[in-house]
Amino acid sequence: MYNLLIKELKIGVHWLNFVLPLLYGALMLIPNWIYLIAMMYFFWITMPNLFAQYRAKNDMLFTAILPVTKKDMVKARISVIVILECLQIVVAMIFGFFTFRLYPHTDYVFFAPHMGFWGLCLIMFALYNLILFPMFYKTAYKYGPAQITAITVVLTFATLIQWVGIANAKVSDFFNGSGHTALHGAILAGGIAFYLVFTWIAYRISVHRFQRVEIQ
Repeated sequence: MYNLLIKELKIGVHWLNFVLPLLYGALMLIPNWIYLIAMMYFFWITMPNLFAQYRAKNDMLFTAILPVTKKDMVKARISVIVILECLQIVVAMIFGFFTFRLYPHTDYVFFAPHMGFWGLCLIMFALYNLILFPMFYKTAYKYGPAQITAITVVLTFATLIQWVGIANAKVSDFFNGSGHTALHGAILAGGIAFYLVFTWIAYRISVHRFQRVEIQ
């Protein structure tokens, strides 16, 4: 499993995918912007390109001829994507920290990058994984429909929660204020738990479906 993960990192994933989080994260420095959009560039650019690169290299067939199980193939691929997702979130959090230092007196219209915001982002990533992985591993080849469906779900979720954050004054005050540290921490912790559980469920479903796929 370790060697397969290293193979994914060195051969399967282009080095630019590890640089893009810096570019997306820098968008957090735009004052009073819709920061959920900065996170969704990962879904719009990184992931479609990553799957396109895998197909161009015929990576699935190459990996299948190695002495590894289908379960390990799924585990390694999802692990790499989880690493990229965590890198995206951590880098964006660092830029979000500097946003507060650069613009300390901003009246936020959209969600400010407090801890609660990152909890919502983790839920968004969890929903993406829950849709994408099982749909893709049903064929292990057609990634377009899985990407479109997953992106549609997270875009709907992001639009809904951001609309509530604008329309409801109490929600806006909560997410954009600085006096709710404990509740923000609870939302972040809930987001982490949500992400771990839903990604694990996505992994288990993906393994089950991939076992029935004949790789060609």
